[in-house]
Amino acid sequence: MAESSDSLVVASRPAPAAGGSTTAGFVPPACLADFAELARVVLPAEVWDFVAGGSGTESTLAANRAALDRVAVLPRVLTGVDRPRTDAALPGGTYALPVAVAPMAYQKLLHPDGEPALAAAARAAGVPYVTSTLSSTPIEEIAAAGGPIWFQLYWLRDRGLVADLLARAHAAGCTALMVTVDVPVLGRRLRDVRNGFALPPHVTAANLPAGRDDLAHQGTPGVSAVAVHTGAVFAPALSWADLAWLRERTPLPLLVKGVLDPRDAVRAAEVGADAVVVSNHGGRQFDGAPASVAVLPDVVAAVGERCAVLLDSGIRSGTDVLRALALGATGVLVGRPLLWALAAGGQAGAEAALTLLAAELRDALTLTGCADPAAARHLRTRTGG
Repeated sequence: MAESSDSLVVASRPAPAAGGSTTAGFVPPACLADFAELARVVLPAEVWDFVAGGSGTESTLAANRAALDRVAVLPRVLTGVDRPRTDAALPGGTYALPVAVAPMAYQKLLHPDGEPALAAAARAAGVPYVTSTLSSTPIEEIAAAGGPIWFQLYWLRDRGLVADLLARAHAAGCTALMVTVDVPVLGRRLRDVRNGFALPPHVTAANLPAGRDDLAHQGTPGVSAVAVHTGAVFAPALSWADLAWLRERTPLPLLVKGVLDPRDAVRAAEVGADAVVVSNHGGRQFDGAPASVAVLPDVVAAVGERCAVLLDSGIRSGTDVLRALALGATGVLVGRPLLWALAAGGQAGAEAALTLLAAELRDALTLTGCADPAAARHLRTRTGG
């Protein structure tokens, strides 16, 4: 796509009725993975590619799914479990599932209701919603719509703006802070380059001052306008000293997202992180990084009891959540499937997806003889079938 235009707006939907959603009668599919095809039908091709795509040849994107599929879990039998609990402790509290909604930018690309709809669905499911620095709705409005809200911070060139975002997150009542550390520059996402992808006028970086996202709307053939924008506003030289600066300025639980090397996980814990998120950014940053789940056991072993460990990238089902727990994770972040559900059915779609995820996890716990997510961390696994 050569320029920003209304062709990126999901214009086939009628405008939402005041105080309600046009998707209240949404009928969910049979499993979480089925939301992807429902979303593909309603989304413009450029938006689908923006969300579904990865960087480079998308080898890391593919590796996330393949590696999860290779993790086999050994069920326990005769445990007397028939109604397992699904609640679990994550940074900042105990939640209905060992799951948080991953931080994802510009959700109004997927549905007019955007971030508040997905935050409200997370509230209904009893799980944290992680709101992105690059959300298309301001932090304050998302916090008003949701339950527990965690704020995800991208490190910006303007240190004053970082401090302002931090103050706003505190004032809005966010209950945890997640800093993303694997985006010194945006990975080269070839689908967006080929599409000349740019944000449509109605989708803005709502947390930034007016005009700070102008570059993201300037479509040019063969150029990702989103990459140009992030290159202008993100600070590529984020360091351990910056993380220490952040730790000193927030009393909130601090999660460091984008860790793959166990040495970095240990260093983050030493600086004061309450959790590390093992993540390759859903295959959207360095194409050549390992699957997140492949390095999860090494990170868990390295940090020991110093901090919690969450897994991000590739989670598509309750079985995947169980796999992560069995490999030592405290919990997981779920991303794209919830965007697909938002696209397909707005808040009702997202609620249905989270309900399905809970049911899938409950089934997985029952079938492996686990009374709760904590018990799943004692399961044994095999790799390769």
